[in-house]
Amino acid sequence: MSKILRINTKNKTYTFEDVPEELAGLGGRALTSKMVLNEVPATCHPLGQANKIIFAPGLLSGSPAANSGRLSAGTKSPLTGGIKESNAGGLVSQKLAKLEIKAVVLEDKPEGDDYSMVVIKKDSVEFLPADEYVGNGNYDTMEKLWDRFGKKTGVMCIGQAGEQRLKAASIHVADPQGTPGRALGRGGLGAVMGSKKIKAIIVDDKGTSRLAIADPDAFKVANKRWVEMLRTHPVCGEGLPALGTAVLVNVINEAGALPTKNFRTGRFDHAQEISGEKMVENMEARGGVVAEGCHPGCVMKCSQVYHDKDGKYLTSGFEYETLWAFGAHCQIKELDDIAMMDRLCDDFGVDTIDTGVAIGMAMEGGLIPWGDSKAAIELVKEIGKGTPMGKILGSGTAFTADALGVDRIPAVKRQAFPAYDPRSVKGVGITYATSPMGADHTAGYGVTANILAVGGTVDPLKKEGNLELSRNLQVATAAIDAAGLCLFVAFAVLDNEDGVQTIVDLLNAQYGISLTPDDVVSLGQSILNDEKEFNRRAGFTKKDDQLPEMFNETFPPHDTTWDFSTDELQETLKF
Repeated sequence: MSKILRINTKNKTYTFEDVPEELAGLGGRALTSKMVLNEVPATCHPLGQANKIIFAPGLLSGSPAANSGRLSAGTKSPLTGGIKESNAGGLVSQKLAKLEIKAVVLEDKPEGDDYSMVVIKKDSVEFLPADEYVGNGNYDTMEKLWDRFGKKTGVMCIGQAGEQRLKAASIHVADPQGTPGRALGRGGLGAVMGSKKIKAIIVDDKGTSRLAIADPDAFKVANKRWVEMLRTHPVCGEGLPALGTAVLVNVINEAGALPTKNFRTGRFDHAQEISGEKMVENMEARGGVVAEGCHPGCVMKCSQVYHDKDGKYLTSGFEYETLWAFGAHCQIKELDDIAMMDRLCDDFGVDTIDTGVAIGMAMEGGLIPWGDSKAAIELVKEIGKGTPMGKILGSGTAFTADALGVDRIPAVKRQAFPAYDPRSVKGVGITYATSPMGADHTAGYGVTANILAVGGTVDPLKKEGNLELSRNLQVATAAIDAAGLCLFVAFAVLDNEDGVQTIVDLLNAQYGISLTPDDVVSLGQSILNDEKEFNRRAGFTKKDDQLPEMFNETFPPHDTTWDFSTDELQETLKF
């Protein structure tokens, strides 16, 4: 019987609770968003006593289902002031599921400055002093914790940015190799964990049994089809394993949608130098790893290990968004320097998107020159040092722009835009504007039909069909997050008539229930309604669901503009 583990960070006590009926059929994002809505006062200070951070494995996590090892974390965001769910791979989700823990809730707030870590095992929950790790980055912390508690232990920890409670601080989850390349990255969740004075959470599932499957034979049949679907899809089975998410650099640049020099044009003259092709060329020449999974059971293997010019490990989980944020956005073309900034962000525990776009704000404000990669690296290092400039940059794009007097700020709900210009990929632009999470491509990835011709085609430059595209993808994504599945399974699901049904079959076989595809749609809608309701209570209005005025400019090379009204956008998430 699954339980909810509540951890009182003030008293250093814990309780296991039965799962209330209202939450019984929920997991992942569905569970975190419902619990945040029910338990967190929407007007509370995100770093205060009343806020909570909730970690929940997905409904399929811990099972043999391929690509089901994702972990959701929910809280009130220090960055946006609204609700936030962030999602990561690594080892923790599956281990929590095998321990039959439906959610871990960090609540209350210590009065002192001493840090703790929480060790969760089959038969115990223990609070241990963590001050010896304070001030250390995630690389050093994870290495020491693996040495102490055993290899392959699930670890989540914060770096210096989380300890400083910076608005863009992330929580890092150890990947199967023990490096911090997997992040609960967006929205400042690391700051909330830091406010609770929790340096790390260690999850050890030794001694547990395999999860019970209600109908093992039906599960095997469904999972066989699921694996086949993922491995034979041209994106899931070919593009992502070959080049990782960086496969998109040349694709999006060719489409004229790669935001360059703070969203002034959609093409970067040096895109090839920061592309997936160039990244893989370097990895193969230097002894890196081109394809590996971010969690056990991954069949897509879009993560990787990048080495420096001397053949030494530099970073892992080197993503398209990071290549863009520090690259084209800042007019930086030196791939090794971008890799170094990725490494630093993972070590300090700060979101690479908001930090990379913040570096662009520093360039926009004249602090350093456009394209100066060495100066950019030195600025990122300030975050780890805790200097005033580091605190500004580590608080994200909007905060940095405000501090430097910049008015050209690519953010919605104070969260930085990712790597697609909304004027050339309008389906994604609608998601940026309307998602309760702030500007977030993963909330409804319109690139599918806008650029990649996955799940049909919708013209990325015109209004027609894009509201519906964003709406449908936001609903589907919420449901995928609830299941604990990797977002990238959506490519295969959209292109196979039995895609949604196969996920339903997996859920039904695991739990002995009888869901239908319509139930999955209803779940996705209910998640979004919970998130919208939290933001409404927090004071958000339709004025928060629109893009900044900088996107009224004509955007080359297609000379498009952003032409959706605020009222039109309000129709997106009406169910």
